[in-house]
Amino acid sequence: MTKYVAMLRGINVAGNTRVKMDDLRRMFTDMGNTDVQTYLQSGNVIFSSSQRGARKLETAIEEAIAAELDLQIAVLVRTHPDLAKILTANPYLDRETDLTKLPVTFLADKPDADKVAALEVPSGESAVCTVVGREVYLHCPNGYGRTKLNNAFLERKLGVKATTRNWKSVTTLHDMSAS
Repeated sequence: MTKYVAMLRGINVAGNTRVKMDDLRRMFTDMGNTDVQTYLQSGNVIFSSSQRGARKLETAIEEAIAAELDLQIAVLVRTHPDLAKILTANPYLDRETDLTKLPVTFLADKPDADKVAALEVPSGESAVCTVVGREVYLHCPNGYGRTKLNNAFLERKLGVKATTRNWKSVTTLHDMSAS
């Protein structure tokens, strides 16, 4: 069994696309997964599965959500080793002591190199970002809530589905997926 973390995009945000965590845990268990836990209300599910491959799991989870909850939600799956690598690869850790200013945007796919090269920070924006593989590391000195480098901006510019988590959530999901 491999331990995975599924991150659902855009649920329970500002009262939109409501999903109860009890329903989500039941659905994951009904799919044959074990050790199912949720973290917060924003669609973070930690689970063990004998099924191999994050892509297959993403598709299976998206199909189950559509069938059982009648919702079309993007799901991004990472393993514990993926999260461990993310925690050490953040290029902004050495310049920011307030970790709340270091969100990570998880991408469904590695974006095209030309789109990454063309990614420009809007004028007047204090935040910066670095794309590494299927993640975008952000440094938001004024906070993520005030940046133009939000999830929608990155999806539009990079042409891939994405979901963003704050640094505390990333570290907690890493820790929860370790056991």
